[in-house]
Amino acid sequence: MILIGQFDSSFVRRVGIALTLYDIPFEHRPWSVFGDAGRLAAFNPLTKVPTLVLDDGEVLVDSHLIIDHLDTLVEPARRLYPTAEPARRRALKVAALATGLADVGVSLFYEKHLHADASEMLVARRSAQLLGALAALETDRAGRASPFWFGETIGHADIAVACALRHMRESLPEIVDLQACPHLAAHAERMEALPAFRTIFQPFVPPS
Repeated sequence: MILIGQFDSSFVRRVGIALTLYDIPFEHRPWSVFGDAGRLAAFNPLTKVPTLVLDDGEVLVDSHLIIDHLDTLVEPARRLYPTAEPARRRALKVAALATGLADVGVSLFYEKHLHADASEMLVARRSAQLLGALAALETDRAGRASPFWFGETIGHADIAVACALRHMRESLPEIVDLQACPHLAAHAERMEALPAFRTIFQPFVPPS
């Protein structure tokens, strides 16, 4: 398999961490959607990351689709999403909040830092969305005493949240202050200490 994209993207990183936890070998091509758009377009016409090239040449795009496929490659007991309801639905909800949070964070960064005249209305809207999602995740995590979000073992929800938080703390430090979210801060610290998180990591590199 070939995973395309830089690990400062929370979406690419969550896939890389899942591959690592599943012990699935992969080649990493740290291409940028800005500097390597031409090479990336040869695999993904959307020129977005993550892009995963399977061993048979099929190309998967979108982190949700990629994660769903990876779960089919391991036995049910090892899957990082629960297989039974309502546990699966609850984990998917947290992961969706986290990836939605990351999407908003990327959009907000682009608006604030890549546009000569940022839209005040859009910045305010995106900031409110971001802070609202953070508050919802903080409330959810505060109600759980387990070391991981849904128990004693790590899952995709844990990974998605931690990756989103790392990216936003580095790309939007003026907005994302986890002092107001102590349970999320503790969760992120616990995840970042794990070997897979230390291995699959890249400091945020602003696009130029």
